[in-house]
Amino acid sequence: MNDVVKPKIGDYRRHLLVCTGPRCTQDGAAQALFDSLGGKFKVAGLNEGELRVKRSRVSCFAACKGGPIVCVQPDGTWYYNVTPENMDRIIDEHLCNGRQVDDLVFHQAVTG
Repeated sequence: MNDVVKPKIGDYRRHLLVCTGPRCTQDGAAQALFDSLGGKFKVAGLNEGELRVKRSRVSCFAACKGGPIVCVQPDGTWYYNVTPENMDRIIDEHLCNGRQVDDLVFHQAVTG
């Protein structure tokens, strides 16, 4: 009989979802952005500790314009045009300091 092992995930404050589907960016920019996050998070102190951010690839958000698209959870903040430079702003302002980058937000979930 197979025993299913309960998975474990370390504590994290936020979860960054990155659309890497082919309709957001055909040139692989979204995948390159995702691949860069490990180093960027380490430099910003987001790879461990109280501010740790988990990151995941998503195949499609069905918001196929203006990519790369990223979503910050549990904040419900959706960003578009996430170039490497804009990702640096999101890391500094939103993930490290809790202030969304208003000029890059295209949707904000209603909370409460």
